[in-house]
Amino acid sequence: MATEYDLVILGGGTGGYVAAIRASQLGLKTAVVEKAKLGGTCLHKGCIPSKSLLRSAEVYATTKKSEEFGVETAEVKLNFLKVQERKQSIINSLHNGVQHLMKKGSIDIYEGIGRILGPSIFSPMPGTISVEMNNGEENEMLIPKNVIVATGSRPRSLPGLEIDGEYVLTSDEALDLEKLPKSIIIVGGGVIGIEWASMLSDFDVEVTVIEYSKRILPTEDQEISNEMKKLMTQKGIKIITSAKVLPESLVKDEHQVTIRADHNGEQPSFSAERILVSVGRLPNIEGIGIENTDIKVEKGYIDTNEFFQTKESHIYAVGDVIGGLQLAHVASHEGIIAVEHIANQKPLPIDETLIPKCIYSSPEIASVGYTEDDAKEKGYKVKVGKFPFSAIGKALVFGETEGFVKLVVDEETDDLLGVHMIGPHVTDMISEAALAKVLDATPWEISHTIHPHPTLSEVIGEAALAVYGKAIHY
Repeated sequence: MATEYDLVILGGGTGGYVAAIRASQLGLKTAVVEKAKLGGTCLHKGCIPSKSLLRSAEVYATTKKSEEFGVETAEVKLNFLKVQERKQSIINSLHNGVQHLMKKGSIDIYEGIGRILGPSIFSPMPGTISVEMNNGEENEMLIPKNVIVATGSRPRSLPGLEIDGEYVLTSDEALDLEKLPKSIIIVGGGVIGIEWASMLSDFDVEVTVIEYSKRILPTEDQEISNEMKKLMTQKGIKIITSAKVLPESLVKDEHQVTIRADHNGEQPSFSAERILVSVGRLPNIEGIGIENTDIKVEKGYIDTNEFFQTKESHIYAVGDVIGGLQLAHVASHEGIIAVEHIANQKPLPIDETLIPKCIYSSPEIASVGYTEDDAKEKGYKVKVGKFPFSAIGKALVFGETEGFVKLVVDEETDDLLGVHMIGPHVTDMISEAALAKVLDATPWEISHTIHPHPTLSEVIGEAALAVYGKAIHY
């Protein structure tokens, strides 16, 4: 039996389920096909579980230095099983919330693997969805007027470096560890690698980061990257850059793994109890019927226009499967735009320079817009304003004074080109900078926004004043 829909969404992650909710709000009869659990990678294998572990690591690290705050405690112990139980409790709560939202929106959920079929008796165009149900029942046939592909991504590995789930892990396996290793090698110093390095170091794990690029966090502003390397090194994390891991050199034994890397003309050896491979993610586009359509795939990613339409105009794609910034909040916004375009709502395309990015390490990092180097490469003559957290009263009260806020500004027009932050709770503060970008605010306007005292947010106003050499407290 075939069921007709206005919209069928393949994938119930943050891109898919948010798109479904918006479609329901616009009166579209909608179904979501999800092979695992609603919420996708972000809820079950990414954003939420990793941030839960990071929070536990933060609390543990803070408790160990509680005497600095005048709080004397007995010996501080880490119960990692309880850390994992708390993580799972948060996931379960949010998963129940997503399920409630689906019911509230009268959105049909099909638990199984959805595949796009070519032209058939059901439709002259490709787009009919065959769902192989998880419960083994007969395949369901869904006939949608429109389709959104939101099947997400999975961790990438290095050729020749087999993920065995025991000694060599990706973030998927690491999230389910029952016991922390005493030492770990993290291959990759990007966002995920640095978050894990920070977390595990705070959990008293000996951490070594091996990064292929010349610096960790190569997509962030160079001053932010340099500051992070300095602060992580001070915490005892070993960071090796410009190093290419040699998968064929991997040796496992009962107690540790050893691997070599090309580094400055030599091949040093690194040993630890575990290796965590963090070298990006691959889009999940296999087995969903792309070959039955005219959808164009470039470098492994589905090609779309600014409204996330594929070459098949009634089939859209959002989230990690289209590349770009692989962030949950980006996927959600893309899903909304795709749905609104389907419903003729005339949405505005996304401007990537307005998208905030966050790294939930200790200290945190957040940014929006161009880095200083990017702005210069694009021909801007820039001026910069910087202000350190060490001159902010609330940062001293909070006990975290490392880091700074940096504004990159067009010297000719005074336009705000980028904002870059490293320090306490900057992932919560970057939204002010993102709003400033959306409203095309100048540093002068930001500096005339009265920031309450004492707050960490004062650093933004001071950095804006610093653009003109008028910072008050530094």
